[in-house]
This record gives sequence, C-alpha cells and structure tokens, in this order.
Amino acid sequence: MTHGKRHAAEFPHDSPCPTNPRSPRSSSAALLTVGTLVAASLTAVVLPGTASAEPRADKIGDHGRALLEKYEKQPWILPKSTKSDFATLILATNDGRADEVRSELESFGAEVTTVEEEIGYLKVNVGFDDVDKVEAIDDVVAIDVDELLPLPDPAPADKGADTGAATDGPSAETPDDNPYMPTNETGAVDFRKKNPEADGRGVTIGVLDTGVDVEHPALQKTTTGEDKIVDWVNATDPTNLIDLIYDPTFVLTAGVTGPTFEGRGRTWTAPEGAWRFGQFDFTVAGSDDDAWGVLYRPAEGTVLVDLDQNGDFTDEDAIGEFGDTRDVGKFGTDDPDTPINEAPAFVVSALPDVYNGTVHIGLDTHGHGTHVAGIAAGNGLFGGKMNGAAPGAEIVSMRACHNRGCSSAALTDGMVRLATDLDVDVINMSIGGLPALNDGQNARALLYNRLIAETGVQMFISAGNSGAGINTVGDPSVAGDVMSVGATVSGATWKANYGRDVDYDRGLFSFSSRGPREDGGFKPDITAPGAAISAIPTDKKGAPVPGAGYDLPPGYGMKNGTSMSSPQATGGAALLLSAAAQKGQTVTPVQLRTALRTSADFSDDLTALEQGHGQMNVGAAWKLLRKDLATDELTVTAPVCTEQSDKLVEPGFGRGLYNRCLPGAGGQKAGASKDYELTITRDTGGDAVQPYRVKLVGDDGTFSVPRHLKLGKAEETSLGITATPAEAGAHSAVLQLDNPRTRGVDHTVMLTVIVPDAEFTGENTSWSGSGEVSRAEAGSRYVAIPPGTTSFTVEMSGVAESSRLRWTAFTPFGPSGESATGHCYTNIPEAGTCNALKRTYSNPIPGIWDLSLDAASSSPVADNPYELGASITPAD
Repeated sequence: MTHGKRHAAEFPHDSPCPTNPRSPRSSSAALLTVGTLVAASLTAVVLPGTASAEPRADKIGDHGRALLEKYEKQPWILPKSTKSDFATLILATNDGRADEVRSELESFGAEVTTVEEEIGYLKVNVGFDDVDKVEAIDDVVAIDVDELLPLPDPAPADKGADTGAATDGPSAETPDDNPYMPTNETGAVDFRKKNPEADGRGVTIGVLDTGVDVEHPALQKTTTGEDKIVDWVNATDPTNLIDLIYDPTFVLTAGVTGPTFEGRGRTWTAPEGAWRFGQFDFTVAGSDDDAWGVLYRPAEGTVLVDLDQNGDFTDEDAIGEFGDTRDVGKFGTDDPDTPINEAPAFVVSALPDVYNGTVHIGLDTHGHGTHVAGIAAGNGLFGGKMNGAAPGAEIVSMRACHNRGCSSAALTDGMVRLATDLDVDVINMSIGGLPALNDGQNARALLYNRLIAETGVQMFISAGNSGAGINTVGDPSVAGDVMSVGATVSGATWKANYGRDVDYDRGLFSFSSRGPREDGGFKPDITAPGAAISAIPTDKKGAPVPGAGYDLPPGYGMKNGTSMSSPQATGGAALLLSAAAQKGQTVTPVQLRTALRTSADFSDDLTALEQGHGQMNVGAAWKLLRKDLATDELTVTAPVCTEQSDKLVEPGFGRGLYNRCLPGAGGQKAGASKDYELTITRDTGGDAVQPYRVKLVGDDGTFSVPRHLKLGKAEETSLGITATPAEAGAHSAVLQLDNPRTRGVDHTVMLTVIVPDAEFTGENTSWSGSGEVSRAEAGSRYVAIPPGTTSFTVEMSGVAESSRLRWTAFTPFGPSGESATGHCYTNIPEAGTCNALKRTYSNPIPGIWDLSLDAASSSPVADNPYELGASITPAD
C-alpha cells in the first residue's frame, strides 16, 4: 500500500489532534484551564519541505501581518475573556531543527504547544510584541497565522430560468454509470467493472471536512460488508481561540458531585461521585428544549448525555469513542412515518485533562463533509446501484470545520493526525483559501509536502472556486506535492443535474480556480467532474437544483464546486491503490502523482492553466502503475515576472515560466518575441548523461523549444524557450521533459505568458473591444493598468436581450472582492449594489488585470455577445 502505517498506540483516540504525545507539551501548556483558554489564541500551523529550505525575506507575509494587526485590535467577546494579547503561529522549520527552535522560542517566554520533530512542525502561542523574534530565528522557514477560512458554498449560484427540458431524477433504479454523480467520466465505473475486486477495498480514505453523517444509509457498509466509517475524530482545538469562539460543538464542563447537583437553573440527578457537567446547545425539530446536559468523568473517560432531557443521567447509557465502540447517540426522536430523520446522530470525544474536561459533540451540521464522503466512497446511494468512486473503501471522518468555517490550525492538525496516526491511505480535503502570494511556500503548504514524503499518504485538495481568473489556485492546494483538482462538467451532467442544455461534451466550470501559481508552478494538477448528487445528512431535506424539474428525498442534494471534483479524484486514487493491494504492490506518492499526471486526458478545448494535465483517467493511470512506474526527479528554475515576483523565495524565479508584467516593465506584446532560459537539474538516476525528449502540449503556437535535451546527474543545464504570442490573451502550454528509458513523463513545467488587450500609454486612456461568450463558458480580456492610476472604469454594452452575462475583475494580487457576491449577471435581478453594466475601481493595483467574462448556464442565449469598454484616470 502507499502509506506509512502508523503506530496507533502512540496516539490515543482521545488525544487532541494538534498534539503529538511523542513531543511533550511545555509545562505552561499543560496547565491551561477554561479561564485561560483565551490566552491560547489563534492557532496556526507550520511545516517544512523535504530538508533544509531557504526562507523568503518576509517569513510571515503581508496577509499574516494583516491578521496579526486585526487580532491585536479585536476584542474577543467571550465569558471571562479579555482582548487576546498573543497569537498562535504555525511554524515550518528546517529539517531536524524543531527541538532547537523550541528552545529558542521558550527562551523569550513563548508557549510551544505542539512539536512534530519528524516534519519540522511547531505550534506556538506568542505575544504580539515577540512575533518579530520568532521570525528572526534562522531555522524558522515560514510562519502562518491562524485564521478562519470560509467553508466553500457548493450550492449552485445560478438559479435562473432553465434552457432545456427537465429530466427525471436519480432513484434506486439509477445505474452506476450515470450523469448525476458522473464517476464514469474519470473511468472509475469501467475500471471497477474490469477489476471488480479493486473497488476501493483494503483502502481507507481520510475525509478532512465538516464531519460525516454516521447514519447515512449509503455510508454504512463497504461492498464487502465492512463498516464504512471506521473512525470519527475532531481536529478543532478549544485552546485555539478561533475554534473556541466559532465552533459550537465543544462542551466546557465544571466540577459537580452526584447524586444531585444544581446547574443551568435546574436540579440534575447523576450517578454517585465526582463528575464534570456542561450543556450542549442544539435545536432539534419536535424538542421544546434546545439544551442537552452532558456529564463527563475524566478518570474513566465516561460521557453521559441527557438524551430524554428529563434532567436524570442515571437512565442514560455511556457513549464511548466511536473508533473504539461504534457508539452513536441521537438527539430527539425520529418519526418513522416521515421520510426525514428527526433524530440526528452524533458521536462524542472526551478531550484530555489539559482541556479541563472538555467534551466534543461530533456531527455534520453543515452537510459538506457527508456530500464529499458520498462522492469518494458512497455505496448504494438511493438504496440502489449508484455509487461513489470507490464504494469498497473505508472512511475516517476528520472534522475540522463547522457552519462558520475552518481554522487553518484545525485543518493542519487534522491533516497531521490523519497522515500519521489514523491508518489512512489517501486523504481528501475540499477546503482552502486564496492568499495574494500563492506560491506554495507558506508554512502550511510546506508541511503538507513533508507529510506526504514522510508518511507516504497522498493528499488530494480542491483547487478552489475563485475562477475564472488566472492565478487563483488556493492554499494549500498550491503545495507542490499535493494533487490540486479543478472542476469540469459535461453536457450530460448539465442536463441531468440542472435541466439545462449546453453546446459541449465537457467543459470547465467558470468558478474553477486557474493556474499558474505565483511562482509559475504547475497548478491545478488535474481535473475531475465538479457537480454531483450525493449524500447529505439524513436530517436535511432533499436539495436538488430547482430548475432540474424533480425532487430529491431527504439525505440527498446536488452540490457543485472543486469541493466535489477533489473527492472524485481521491476515490479514483483509492481504486488504484486497491488494485495495487490486490497484486501485493507498493505504490509511492511519487508514482501515484506521476501516473495520474502522465495519463490525464488533455482537452484541446481548454488551456493548460485551466486544466493542468487534464481530466483524470483511472484506467490509463493503472496501465502505468501496474508495471512499477519509475521516473527521474528533476528540478526546474524558470523566470517569473509578475507584480509580486520580487517576493518569491528566489526573487524573479520560480518553478514555471510566468510573465504577467506590463509590456514596458518586462512583459510581452502581441507579435513580439522574447527569449527565456530555464535551468534544469537531474536529481536522481545514474551518473551517465541521459537524453530527454522535449515536447509541448496545449501550445497555441506561442512557444518554441528544442526537441531534445541531455542532462547529467546533479548538473545544471539550460533550456532556451522563445515566446511569440500572435495576439492578446493568456497563452499557456505544458512543457514535458521525458526520458524515453523511464515509464511515464519525468517532469512537466507550465509555461504562461499574458499579453494585454488594452494598454494605456500617453494620452490614450480608453479602450473598447467586443466578443461573445457561449452559455456556461468563460473568457477573459486583459487590461494593463499603469502605475499612478487613480481610477479604472469598466462598462459593458451590446448585451443581447435576456442574455445573462457578467464580468469579474481580478487584480494582479487576486480577486478584486466583487466576486464574493457570486452573481451580478445581466438580466438577473438581485438585491445589493452590484451594477452589472458599469463599475469603477478606485486606486487600482498597477499591473495586468483579468476581466473574466462568463455566461450563466441559464442564459437563454447560446452565444452571448458583448462590447466592453475600459478607461482610466491617471494621476495629476
């Protein structure tokens, strides 16, 4: 199998995710109490690369410093709390130096709460005045500041009128090969037919998300009758202020003594002896009381919940840890005469004494995690033949998110525990954020790389829903060794899930985040279908797209996003690992990534920066893996020219060719040629010089390269590239470096050059252009904003009657902020202030702006024409 099976005895089930028992907490951390939880502020997470790494000049970055400033000023409204006087940082250190860094931190009073020496990870609470001291430690490579990341909204944003006839919805009669959950589009269905015993059996998928409904019928058993959900763990941390404030599922307890005691305005009956008591606030249909008493005895790990709400705990059975006992509690009473489940199920986790007797109540109140789990490994959806990608696989649910979002600390702590402690083989995470500098060199991304290398557990992470602008792939999907997954959609799924007709067999969702990374790095890696009808908690009503023309029963919903494409890919990987297990074959993460990238189906209708290597193809990947895939490891350094390229670890250079500079500042114009030089080093293989084939995939005629290259071991070799873009636009291609003596493409590099449509020089302060965008597709116009511009105005006209079209502006630092609305289409009335035809951006960031245009899937017009005007106001 492709993972490092860890030692369960080293991590008891009730240990907090961030803490490694092999690395004891500092004495001050061990004394944390409920009264001092506020002091254990905003946790963040740290990680290194594969060895010693060169830090960038600013290890925290602009985003981290903005968070620190916000936290220092913000009063945290909590019982017994005051304004926090320190923050929690996530540190990535040089290889083998975590303990030394810990000593330096403690020398000036910082509170180190977690140390993972094997991956160079520390989590530390530090006073705001001492943050600079942390950054000054030589062996600290990168620093993340904890933050609350928004949970992706997978509900379809475009809910306008339909353009096609409604279809029938899925049911128990729906075959496994279907467009509602199109696992057939990655080849998963055909692969399972050809390899019936490689359906995911023997593989465990870690789902890092909002939790999973433990009673959903499609998540009960694997294809071989084993329990589907084998563990359910919580990663949020009550000593982390963000989690304590926003996560409502912690029960903070106080000491009481049975057989009776007073609490929360009433008298309670309890078994004899000392206990800790608290209440969990949760509203259930049919219950007059939304508070549920919780009793906890830390010495025994016993948890009692007053499920009948009679104030008497003596008539309740103890609920143990799910991973050990499979114990499940239920809030309320289900009415068997109704299809919905009125009694949602939950699990419990009793946290150690360091948390002062805190109990966690585990359930998926949002539905995101259950939906993701259904896509990756659901078995028998709707009680029939419809399945997720790997129905034979088991699941470990790692909850790091809730209705308000996900702390970056919880996401990292959960990932660490999944990879090192919970015996998973592959991990899915459908959450992330979009920092302005998304070069994959922040602490969390470095840590994920190290975890993959150290544990052998491959991670698949959604690319993000910040498209259709370029350079929008989110963190930590930008981590180099993570498989970043974009979201495609087929015409069949548009028809089945939305009731709409489009003019293509397979396209890319406009929201799907595009590459490259800020350092030119290759992201996204692959794509997979990004819309699915899947499981949601059984206490939630069915949620189809209204225009689809059918209802769904409770426990099923249609969601779209890269959140849905990532579990498709994770499930596909589980099939490959399952097939390898049947052969007794070990598959390393490098082999898995290489097979998936080499075998992906590249679409000529999409660009490289949109789709990466292309759509996942399970069967083609297996043809490579089954013969013990082996490739050379190469390191590529390429020139990068962007508005932020001076902030890269090596200013002006990265892992791919990326030029987005203004034409007068190193950028390119249409019709003009520019030469670039890549430096390539072969890191593995024999000492003899090796020949490589050099090939371009997806090139529109912009790039020219030599056809052959020779590389010696550990020798730097130059590769010249000439870019001659014929017209304005985003020009990208996949550069393949392939040793014919190895199986699989050894290395790929993304090449990207942006040529503006509009460039303002001298007295020329306006531009206009026209075009059209097909229904459910996107395109871009690029505008060069010179330094000193005080305002930038965009106007759209020439829109066809009833056409649903919009533009979204992306600055050189990312989305302008208006994309947060998710709407602003022409001819779709909406509340708010967004003007679909004219908007002005004050003091715009200089550089090339991406005006991304997309036509709603509900637009009655197949090809949506437009005229776009842009003008600037220069400084006096």
